Amino acid sequence: MKILVYKYWVPGIERANLVLNLIAREPNQYRLIDITKTIEINKSTLFSLLNTLETLGWIVKGKGDTYSLGPTLGSLGAAYFKQFNILQAFYLEAAKSVNVVNENIQLGILDGTDVVYLAKEEGKSQVRLLTDPGMRFPAHASAIGKIQLSKYSLEELNRLYPEKKLEQKTHKTICYLNELWDQLVKAKEQGYICEEQEGSLDFFCVGAPVYDHEAKIIAGVSFTMLENSWLKKKEVAIEEIKNLAQRLSNQAGAL
Repeated sequence: MKILVYKYWVPGIERANLVLNLIAREPNQYRLIDITKTIEINKSTLFSLLNTLETLGWIVKGKGDTYSLGPTLGSLGAAYFKQFNILQAFYLEAAKSVNVVNENIQLGILDGTDVVYLAKEEGKSQVRLLTDPGMRFPAHASAIGKIQLSKYSLEELNRLYPEKKLEQKTHKTICYLNELWDQLVKAKEQGYICEEQEGSLDFFCVGAPVYDHEAKIIAGVSFTMLENSWLKKKEVAIEEIKNLAQRLSNQAGAL
């Protein structure tokens, strides 16, 4: 077991955290002896710890003396999600990503076939975004929209776009639903999507999804920049937008 050393560190709480995370990953799989072997906690210490957690309702013992998470954690989780504010989280976290890439970042949610922009964090570049908080934009023509469309099956996508032909914002915008589907399949596999001049000429974007505690996509974030910056910063922008999306997802309760 890895012990972190800090002046005011409480080892007992760290052990409880290790146990809870183990049980959360695989509920109803671990007995006391299995937990001891997995995270190397002394058997007598672990017995007392499990008994305390069970008494407090943090865990429950089921068939075969295996453990799962208890109702106390459920109520605490509900309280956390009630207080979670994605806008507040975005402004705290996006500034860190802007410091890395120094380009504009936006946050948006999907509403039908449109993205509704909620917030932006601006870098020091001279790029003037075409979209501001409160504005709508076709999801299929933007990275921040496409990455959220990736949550749909092909059947759901067909219902969303019954006419199959898509509105073109520029001559580079994809025109047909089968093209969009191919992009979404790839986006789902890699965890991000790039958009090059489909929403507006000269603008390049990369977007990543934000998940909630039920592993559902609830929002998207994206970097936007001009071509000269894109050629220099594409790879670092991809990694950083994924990092930002992951940090926001973590705060929303995604595992």
